[in-house]
Amino acid sequence: MPSHPADDTSGGFPAAVPGPTYARSAVRVGIVHFGVGGFHRAHQAAYLDSLMNQGVALDWGICGVGVKPADAAMERALVPQNGLYTLVIKHPDGRLEPRVIGSIVGYLYAPESPETVLERLTHEQTRIVSLTITEGGYNFNQATGEFIADDPDVVRDLQPGATPSTVFAYVVEALDRRRRNGIAPFTVMSCDNIQSNGHLARKVFTAFAALRDPELAAWITENVHFPDSMVDRITPVTTDEDRELLRSRLGVVDNWPVVCEPFTQWVLEDDFTLGRPPYERVGVQLVDDVAPYELMKLRLLNAGHQAIAYFGHLLGHQYVHEAATDPRLVTYVRAYMDNEATPTLLPVPGVDLEAYKSELLTRFANPGIRDTIARLCAESSDRIPKWVLPVIRHNLGTGGPITQATAIVASWARYAEGFDEQGKPIEIVDRLADEVSAAARKYASDPLAFLRLTQLFGDLVESERFVEEYLRIAHAIHTVGVAETLAQLAEHNG
Repeated sequence: MPSHPADDTSGGFPAAVPGPTYARSAVRVGIVHFGVGGFHRAHQAAYLDSLMNQGVALDWGICGVGVKPADAAMERALVPQNGLYTLVIKHPDGRLEPRVIGSIVGYLYAPESPETVLERLTHEQTRIVSLTITEGGYNFNQATGEFIADDPDVVRDLQPGATPSTVFAYVVEALDRRRRNGIAPFTVMSCDNIQSNGHLARKVFTAFAALRDPELAAWITENVHFPDSMVDRITPVTTDEDRELLRSRLGVVDNWPVVCEPFTQWVLEDDFTLGRPPYERVGVQLVDDVAPYELMKLRLLNAGHQAIAYFGHLLGHQYVHEAATDPRLVTYVRAYMDNEATPTLLPVPGVDLEAYKSELLTRFANPGIRDTIARLCAESSDRIPKWVLPVIRHNLGTGGPITQATAIVASWARYAEGFDEQGKPIEIVDRLADEVSAAARKYASDPLAFLRLTQLFGDLVESERFVEEYLRIAHAIHTVGVAETLAQLAEHNG
């Protein structure tokens, strides 16, 4: 796709592919977003583009920022295209629904231009700083919930005169500059899959600020808003096969298109310092309390994905839709949802939970998405403590069932050993890969070694009921195999 001026709404895309109906030259940056990946571009940026196509919110354009070395690739993809990219909805019947998104009107790779990033953050026009930095990006201890102050990058960023390297340093420095210059603070809007993501963002950013300047931390506590949100759209990693499909079927040549499912949801706490786009006009649910929706999504969809992931991988499934149409896994996942996750939820206004769970299984089974089991298995040490362990803890406290959720943990431990039931190696993608693999491989000599990873499990190893269930399921997985273990779990459910 050729380079094109910023006000070009087609960007060299075929005329048959719908694109922005607004003049991009009229768009002004109002949002700075950290962590521009597939999900942000399939979700928040797409919602905003829909608003702009209605002729509104043109002062809420997005400037993306990358702080990690891997983010340089996004700069190389988006900048030559002036932020334009193709979003392709893949329907279950194979139909493709492409659309060119134009709401990202700038991208900065922070290591190359740190001061430019700070200037953009400090600009009065910037009224929201949003985040999709992944579950691990918040730098907190999974067991205690506390900010990790001795993280090497954090320690470096706290040195006097240091050039920022983390999102914490950029955001806190920008807030300090705004404070000193009499500019009202922007809202920090987390869009990551973490329960109470706004509360967590407030905690970790304020903790970083306190390490730098307690007075600044107090000012942030009093003046900066951190709304909670729940976001949902299955967005697999873009593959070369996706790029070729776009080229051959639609004539689109795009450095980094995004593919996603038809379903999308965004529930957002209406708590903003300097206003917000009129998101309600494009289907965003603005609410006073996001918690019921968060719990529903995290404990049903996200934890449901983990229920499929490890057992699915060990059974030899490569794609999520394959696992989600395996009757053994469908029975198991639905039992987890019905018996163990649902009783831990709050009442969810306007949602039929039975219909929601059935729809989840249908979404998982969409063959057009070609979401990979490997993606679901990645970064488990960030996911399991947030999505699965709270279900176990809740049901331990109430005397509710824990078998199916405990089986997720046991299947993760078996997967983390690094080889499947055929002896084929498994690549463990996890920030704690060495630790979890080493512990998992001690099963034969120390069956509880995995549960003794206190940074993940806290004191759960001290729960006699949980340990007994874990050992029973782990023993079955290691002796009779995954298929028979799933059969036993189904029988237990019955």
